[in-house]
Amino acid sequence: MSDGKIPQTELVSLESRVDELLRIIDRLEQENDGLRHQQQSLTQERASLIEKTEVARTRVEAMIARLKAMES
Repeated sequence: MSDGKIPQTELVSLESRVDELLRIIDRLEQENDGLRHQQQSLTQERASLIEKTEVARTRVEAMIARLKAMES
């Protein structure tokens, strides 16, 4: 080891670890893409639900106003 050369077994081990890290990076990138897509979908769904809630609230308030007008 004093001649500056790295033993073949260490190179093989290092190569194996690098390959494993590359596989992990690929898996994490795919997972991250999936989570971004899921977040986008949930954000759109939330906006849609908020809009539907506002429409329902407006309709209910209009019904209440009509009922109060009928009482008078």
